[in-house]
Amino acid sequence: MKRLYRLLTLRGHRLSLVRGIASVFGFRMDHTIRVAYIDEWKRYLVTLPISTLSALEISPEKVSHWRNAGFGSYTAVAYPEFDITQQVLPRKFDVIIADNVFEHLRDPHQAARNILAMLSDNGVFMLVTPFLVRIHAVPGDFTRWTPDGLKAMLQDSGFDADVRGWGNRRAVKANLSRWRFYGWGLTSSLRTEPDFLTTVWAYARKSGMPLAGTIPEQCSVRGR
Repeated sequence: MKRLYRLLTLRGHRLSLVRGIASVFGFRMDHTIRVAYIDEWKRYLVTLPISTLSALEISPEKVSHWRNAGFGSYTAVAYPEFDITQQVLPRKFDVIIADNVFEHLRDPHQAARNILAMLSDNGVFMLVTPFLVRIHAVPGDFTRWTPDGLKAMLQDSGFDADVRGWGNRRAVKANLSRWRFYGWGLTSSLRTEPDFLTTVWAYARKSGMPLAGTIPEQCSVRGR
């Protein structure tokens, strides 16, 4: 099993190849704590005219679920080379994605305000952060949010937001020593226990604007 784990944690092109081979056999290489929001975001994006939309992803990983999602245009910027707490691009985007980025920012409120400045009037900001997971300083690790806390941070930065979360005791325990793959799902439960959230995410839009598309139904925790 240790040899298999080392194989599954390869980087770059080799990682993409291994992921492709694993998927043929039904082995899912997403971390268990990421499965709920990834699947929900994919269902949400289907409700948008995605081929006509421009997307910006903040600091995507080498294998991004959103790079090839079918956007009309896709732009990626890497943190900290592009410091979202201090910089903005000179254009607006219909969809902006920050997938497990904001916990690494020293000034997330300013980053959110900079994203607001780059978001089109009818755009959506899709944000996900961890909660009950161990510290992972890449390059720093500063903040955790409850659903209510994430919603408050976004509201303070000029957004309205629908906030959700997922997690359970088994997921918390499983990720204490390493990031555990969902795999075939044989030892992972996707049941939500509201007091043991590992992941919190949001669909945010400019204050006073309606949310584009339709958020799928899911057994989630919403910020009040």
